[in-house]
Amino acid sequence: MPELVSIVKTPKEAFMGMVDKGVGMGGDSSIKIFHQSFYAGCYIGFGGMLSMVVAGGLDSAAQDNPTIQTFVFAALFPVNLLLILLTGGVLITGTAATVPAAVFEGKLHRMQILRTFALAWVGNLLGALLFAGFVTACNLNVGLTASLARKVAEKKIKENFLVTFLKGIGCNWLVCMAVFLQGQAQDMVGKM
Repeated sequence: MPELVSIVKTPKEAFMGMVDKGVGMGGDSSIKIFHQSFYAGCYIGFGGMLSMVVAGGLDSAAQDNPTIQTFVFAALFPVNLLLILLTGGVLITGTAATVPAAVFEGKLHRMQILRTFALAWVGNLLGALLFAGFVTACNLNVGLTASLARKVAEKKIKENFLVTFLKGIGCNWLVCMAVFLQGQAQDMVGKM
């Protein structure tokens, strides 16, 4: 009987892959982590802008069916995560899974959590700010796009802080699951 070949890693293999990724990141230079985080921040901005432009253009369709705009936005926003995972970018949310996994397995000192989190957070923030500056300089956030951006921002700041914070935890949980599932895949199609 032929040997069964799987193109998907088992959960244990995927977890150990996350551990190895965390160990690798802990051993990387600070400048490398910052660089990977910086362009990941730009990609977050890119995915957000893509979602705003396309979903914002559906304003008239949203009059009859408000969920269509939300669905299109939600379907397009993960493009940024795909870009980050396929290019080796470092996002603070994924770092929250990989580096602690390495620490929990005893393969990395716990101080690496603070170092990698700080570098990833600062890099992501600065990359996103640079992209926001690019969007502003190119006058891309206008019309229906700007209208949707205001609507999203107003909704977020009107929400109770605790509710927004808990939603952020839930969002990070989903991103960590995406990183884990991407780690199970052995080919690009599976990672997408």
